[in-house]
Amino acid sequence: MDLLDTHLHLIDRRVTGHAWTHRVPALQRDFPLEEALRLQDGRVRGAIFMEVAALDWQAESRWIAGLVREGRLLGQVANCRPETDDGFEAWLEEGPSLGVVGYRRILHEDVAEDVSLSGTFRANVRRIGRAGFPFDVNVRARTLRLARDLARACPDTGFVLDHCGTPDIAGGGWSEWSEGLREVAACPNMSVKLSGISAYAAPDTASLDVLRPWIDHVIETFTPARMVWGSDWPVVQLGLGMDGWIGLTEAVLGELSEDERASIAHRNAERIYGVRLPQH
Repeated sequence: MDLLDTHLHLIDRRVTGHAWTHRVPALQRDFPLEEALRLQDGRVRGAIFMEVAALDWQAESRWIAGLVREGRLLGQVANCRPETDDGFEAWLEEGPSLGVVGYRRILHEDVAEDVSLSGTFRANVRRIGRAGFPFDVNVRARTLRLARDLARACPDTGFVLDHCGTPDIAGGGWSEWSEGLREVAACPNMSVKLSGISAYAAPDTASLDVLRPWIDHVIETFTPARMVWGSDWPVVQLGLGMDGWIGLTEAVLGELSEDERASIAHRNAERIYGVRLPQH
């Protein structure tokens, strides 16, 4: 199937620093595009870079812009700071020249979890929507209400919920996550990304049998019409690895209709992010 990767991280520590990877010993190195392509082994036909919350996030986007111009990436989801008006408009205006196809601000880790409740944050996310870009939302399962409330407050902006809403699979956090996911899915302007979750299982336990109930719930709540796919490389190496995640994806999507498979694999991403896979 024609997979479009909507969540490919690249790390060059000369540009990005360690970003969030400083918390993960296994990720304490550079992760170049060449390595990702080798691991994909031709099974992914195009990719969108996902920001890594670098300290110098503008330098990161300008570095990635070169890979987009060379045709090695389809585009990038860039970091932004909606919580402040300082420089926000200028950054939004620069986006098209950098190959930006969307924006993200992680709503945990190095920022207050309630930052998206401010009027400034929401006004700027609405500006992202008016400019024609989607906003990727990354929250913890216990704060899925923040994604729900942001989507409700910005009805004309399209959203993509990263990593299936970040379920705590290892901790058995089904109830809180599944209920929260249904509330988020009730927002018509929200899609979801099938990505990341193999790293949320207990170490060395990720498998189709373990992940299947969680994936089935995502498909049930959002339907294939509102799902995109992502590798979450290199974080995926903490779970199934690139090869294993692609294999699991092919097994799960292979049980759907041809139209549903294509929707999740690439069509929805092409529509949401305004990109196109190269023709065969």
